[in-house]
Amino acid sequence: MLRLSLVVCGRRVAKRFCLQFASSFSSENALPSNLLLPTNLVDPARLKRPPPPPDCSLPVLRTCSAVVPSHLTPVHTWVETLEKQDSEPLGVAHLHPDVFAVAPRLDILHTVETWQRAYKRISHANTKVRSEVRGGGKKPWQQKRTGRARHGSIRSPIWRGGGVSHGPRGPTSFYYMLPMKVRVQGLKVALTSKMTQDYLHIVDSLNIPTPDPQYLLDLIKQRHWGQSVLIVDISEEFPENILQATANLKTVNLIPLIGLNVHSMLKHESVILTLETINFLEEKLLWHDQRYTPLYPFKLPYCDFP
Repeated sequence: MLRLSLVVCGRRVAKRFCLQFASSFSSENALPSNLLLPTNLVDPARLKRPPPPPDCSLPVLRTCSAVVPSHLTPVHTWVETLEKQDSEPLGVAHLHPDVFAVAPRLDILHTVETWQRAYKRISHANTKVRSEVRGGGKKPWQQKRTGRARHGSIRSPIWRGGGVSHGPRGPTSFYYMLPMKVRVQGLKVALTSKMTQDYLHIVDSLNIPTPDPQYLLDLIKQRHWGQSVLIVDISEEFPENILQATANLKTVNLIPLIGLNVHSMLKHESVILTLETINFLEEKLLWHDQRYTPLYPFKLPYCDFP
């Protein structure tokens, strides 16, 4: 009986304490500054257009070229244009769910990001061994009858100013290779994350009416695309107007599709893709899901490339 009363009283005290603790932090001003979200993540003026409804009157500008599994549905998104500053969409695009709606594997994102930073890292730390240090050719004193420890060179690692044993011998590369399946899955997870956060936008082309950088900055600000934008196109030759407009902009970068990577997508707030880029991206990423399927009966030499 005594134990039961103590448990009941303890629960009441804990509940009262939790209510008081929650009420003390109910206001946003009570939170410390390092726990507050950045202003660009809670901007009330940022337009978050809902996804296209099934009965949308706008034309469908793109459909999935690959077969969509029966238990999945294509991802519907708007297609915009850069030729006008208004945010009215031109049509609707259907994206494959196996590329733009995969499971949010943050561990794969971390693995790919760590790999990208590691293979670019080279350590130039270098120390000299005893044979590379100048001097030390003469025996400092005779072997016996001095009362001191025997030494053969003043450049021994135990001497001050001597060589270093087991020290770094740079340049050292930290390169290693990830499996192709992991790298492909990293791209899919990054694209899915941007799509879920409404920071992945589809445009019909990269043609803009003027090479003025201010036009592009005003367009990005009006459409609330964030502080930094990554523009991706399938071709390595971009239109002249957008090349001149982004030449001196540090927050707007152009990259060909062949160089698209997880680090660049995570570094920028918004990612802009063209319709041709979507077609090529889906074709290459979906091919890796079945690239181990033999194209003919197995026999040496074996090849699974199309």
